[in-house]
Amino acid sequence: MRVIVTRPQREAQRWCQDLRTRGLDVVALPLIEVAAVTDTAPLHQAWERLGDWAAVMFVSANAVGLFFAEKPPLAPVLIGSSAIKTRAWVTGPGTRQALLQAGVSAACIDMPSPEAGQFDSESLWQVVRDQLQTGDRVLIVRGDDVDGDSEAQPPGGGGGSGSVTEHQTGRGRDWLAEQLAARGLQAQFLVAYQRSAPRWGRAERDLASRAADDGSVWLFSSSQAIVNLLHLLPGQSWQQACAVATHPRIALAARAAGFGQVHESRPALSDIVASIESVE
Repeated sequence: MRVIVTRPQREAQRWCQDLRTRGLDVVALPLIEVAAVTDTAPLHQAWERLGDWAAVMFVSANAVGLFFAEKPPLAPVLIGSSAIKTRAWVTGPGTRQALLQAGVSAACIDMPSPEAGQFDSESLWQVVRDQLQTGDRVLIVRGDDVDGDSEAQPPGGGGGSGSVTEHQTGRGRDWLAEQLAARGLQAQFLVAYQRSAPRWGRAERDLASRAADDGSVWLFSSSQAIVNLLHLLPGQSWQQACAVATHPRIALAARAAGFGQVHESRPALSDIVASIESVE
């Protein structure tokens, strides 16, 4: 049995290494490409105003890396330093590790319990909802899709590359912003990176086509990866394919795409391995 890891390149390599240590046959086939934004001024402005936010939520390790890559020399060294009391919020251990590597103290980071049913915004909210006061502001650092279907796109347009946009309704992290608004808190979005579908050659297309019916297990950690796969291989049947999805919303997207078998798993390594090994 072979596992197809679909995360962006940096995360895919790490996951491939971890899964190989568990004895699995793994190949990386990233379905999302990540690039820095061209307009970095809003990132610099966010650093200069770091103390304005009670917390900064990072949606991924990429958000951490590209946010910290633009830290001006005189900006506060750490979230949670003696001068800056801003908390750092994350939904999972990978993003937490990226913050630690960036120099943020573990005592300043909030994330769901390791025993939480899911590492997502809903679980994070259970941890952080009582630490805020009316009027507090939270910055959500996230990505923007190159095709314009932005994660941070406000109703009616706007919110282009690199922009900070006010709270808007939607899915995923927008749910968290809605909870903040309901408590009299302000949420803002900062685009730190751009996401796009990869450009495939013959080798990637052949690999994906074979993996549609050769018993491979597709590992999905993003619904956008599934959307990109359908665009890259239009007309491909996935009825014989198997997917392991790290969130119920991703599992729903895989079923809608036509995957014949879909297994849900917590995103922790041990749970993912157990889900893969349970595939018949």
